[in-house]
Amino acid sequence: MPRVSEEHLERRKQQILDAAQLCFARKGFHETSMQDVFAESGLSAGAVYRYFKSKNDLIAALAAQTTVQLRAKMDAAINADRLPTPAELVTVIADEVIANSGPDGRVRLAPQAWALALVNPEAGQYVKGAILAMRDRWRAYAERMVEVGWLPADADLDAVAAALVGLLPGFLLQHLIIGDLAAEDLARGVRTLIPYGEHAKHPA
Repeated sequence: MPRVSEEHLERRKQQILDAAQLCFARKGFHETSMQDVFAESGLSAGAVYRYFKSKNDLIAALAAQTTVQLRAKMDAAINADRLPTPAELVTVIADEVIANSGPDGRVRLAPQAWALALVNPEAGQYVKGAILAMRDRWRAYAERMVEVGWLPADADLDAVAAALVGLLPGFLLQHLIIGDLAAEDLARGVRTLIPYGEHAKHPA
């Protein structure tokens, strides 16, 4: 019997996640059943459960996938020839959040995944991994800030990363629930609090 390729398994996994996202967007997380996901994906219960044991796993995986896109955007900005200021970098992140926070956007699932992580160990592993990956990107940014002289050489980079990673959840919750915060508002606040690079000559 031919061996199933890794690529095929990943495609099947993504097929399930895409179906779950459509179901959650249509009916909401609590009203969506696993049977809905089976029907939308066109797969059997056994095929779906091979990858995801519950709705909790599905929502956590979808939320974690969102950070993959965010990390890619951050990596491109952090590794650019001209290092973005903190305000510029949070604008990149906030724009990506807004672009993926519409009625069917995966970003909307993130707060539900955070809540699940507190009570569900399996969901918690997805969320923990996503948060740690984001924190690593902020640490990489802090390292570059030291290189260009925006932070002192003896700065506690882990502490800087831990502080900066908190900007994203706060912005996301205000954007989704209050609805009065735009990317430029966040950038203006960060520019005031963290003015590094704003009035300095950028490295060539």
